[in-house]
Amino acid sequence: MTELTVNGAPVTVASDGDTPLLTVLRDELGLVGSRFGCGQGLCGACFVNVDGTVMPACQTPLGQVAGQGVTTVEGLSRDGTPHPVQQAILDRQAAQCGFCISGIVVRAAALLAEEPDADADRVAEALDRNLCRCGAQRRIIGAVLAARDLT
Repeated sequence: MTELTVNGAPVTVASDGDTPLLTVLRDELGLVGSRFGCGQGLCGACFVNVDGTVMPACQTPLGQVAGQGVTTVEGLSRDGTPHPVQQAILDRQAAQCGFCISGIVVRAAALLAEEPDADADRVAEALDRNLCRCGAQRRIIGAVLAARDLT
């Protein structure tokens, strides 16, 4: 049994400590916003925030995050209100297929928490590890900048 906090709520999971965090989130906790992309931590589709550090859940063993706080894309909204990054992406129709967007939202929200005045170059740099095969990067960067102005 492993204890951790997921999206602000304490949870105890039965998975082995070597189980990828992504598997625990999706299969044991039913949080399917983080997606399996490349399985090597390179595409960003599975990014989650672990106590302030964005990391690939597909390559992070459960035991590594025991006792820590994990925030998924589902945990960014508050009382049914989307996080400003989520709302800006919706408002600007910045996502196309949507497969990559959960990891992008997690990374962008972390960036704006760390650097509330991030400019377009910094946003592009921060999202460099997030692959979007649809080519919506410019719209996504614009949405993150719009969210920055809302916070």
